[in-house]
Amino acid sequence: MRGPSGRSGRRTARLLAVAATAALCTIGIAAPAGADTVDIAPPGANDWSCKPDSAHPQPVVLVNGTFKTSYENWLTLSPALVNAGYCVFSFDYGDMETAPIPDSAAQLRDFVNAVLGATGAKKVDIVGHSQGGMMPRYYVKFLDGATKVDDLVGIVPSNHGTTNPLALAAGATVCPSCVDQTAGSAFLAKLNSDPETPVGPDYTVITTRDDEVVVPYTSAFLDGPASYVTNVLLQDRCPLDTTEHDQAPKSPLVEQWVLNALNRKGPADPAFEPRCVSTG
Repeated sequence: MRGPSGRSGRRTARLLAVAATAALCTIGIAAPAGADTVDIAPPGANDWSCKPDSAHPQPVVLVNGTFKTSYENWLTLSPALVNAGYCVFSFDYGDMETAPIPDSAAQLRDFVNAVLGATGAKKVDIVGHSQGGMMPRYYVKFLDGATKVDDLVGIVPSNHGTTNPLALAAGATVCPSCVDQTAGSAFLAKLNSDPETPVGPDYTVITTRDDEVVVPYTSAFLDGPASYVTNVLLQDRCPLDTTEHDQAPKSPLVEQWVLNALNRKGPADPAFEPRCVSTG
């Protein structure tokens, strides 16, 4: 069967792109920002002269989510981590994070190697939002990242994908990573094959019952021994919290959990009692 060609094919492609962008905006994912905002580091990040100290031996690499710039995603958390004493690094990847996820994981591998070379550290901590909380797992599992990551903290990560039909609406042409993040995708079957959490990093997942993008919210959780895997549901400690998907990396409550995970040996303490503070 012949596919669309000429003017009809171009019109179909344009309609697909418009529909996908509109759909993603409907569920709270911002459309790609202008090129002038790409590759601008969030406040405090990418000081390549920064050297970790004994209290904070691992530099932190921040990995943003689909259609998000690093600057936008980490406007709040980056300076908070710097103020806490960490060397912080962040980068934009994968054509506004729409590229096939294995390609983006290779970019992360190269960026981590650059950070380790500049800082002299042996490992990094990774904090990621949405795709950025899940994609590093591919780096850990398939690209020799297990020996280079101390903590992997996922904020509302798409670890088992989403059943939200708008992810597929983006289409393989417009957003291959959106298709990869659809529940049941071949990519996720490979990523989550045994072992789901390879030995090496400590894994912390932070999610919210009000996640409208990664659906169901429980798909963020990871299987693994409690010694190095902690799954956090914000409402378990703060029942009135209403943090949603895009708000999560800017949430003061999430910030407390991130710091708890980074400041201790092992993943976040499941018994940690944060202050229940508003996301506003």
